[in-house]
Amino acid sequence: MTEGLMEEKMIFGNCNHLENFNLSADIMKCFKYFQENDLANKKAGSYEIDGRRIFVNIDEYTTQIQEERFWEAHRKYLDVHVLLKGEEQIDITFLHNMQQNPYDEEKDFLTLEGNKQGSIYLQEIGDFLVCYPQDVHRTAVKITEKTAVKKCIFKIAIA
Repeated sequence: MTEGLMEEKMIFGNCNHLENFNLSADIMKCFKYFQENDLANKKAGSYEIDGRRIFVNIDEYTTQIQEERFWEAHRKYLDVHVLLKGEEQIDITFLHNMQQNPYDEEKDFLTLEGNKQGSIYLQEIGDFLVCYPQDVHRTAVKITEKTAVKKCIFKIAIA
């Protein structure tokens, strides 16, 4: 388990400027893996880095209008989203602002209902967003046009 993460807040940046952030050793391990592996050419799927404690999901999809997307949060893992291709809007808000649906413990997946407080735009390769358990996010939202996206989502166990 990664210590002290429950008090952390969402982090947005680009992998080319990691020196601007005070990131945990586990998050830095993810960025090192990103820099040392050609993830843009890996097939979609799940790849273990440190067993199931740290792993990466590589996803490919087409962005959609926000009404076609859903809000999500996680309790056991934090997410580190890193853009590999395309562009997307990620809508954000905090857990305390949302109505929670039943939690799926096996999938570590909580869907929620409510309104966004803001949006983050992943537009350049290496743009990233770190989401902690209180950081509710709605991914794969189109910015202007529906776009093909390839992204890696690192999962770091926190519980």
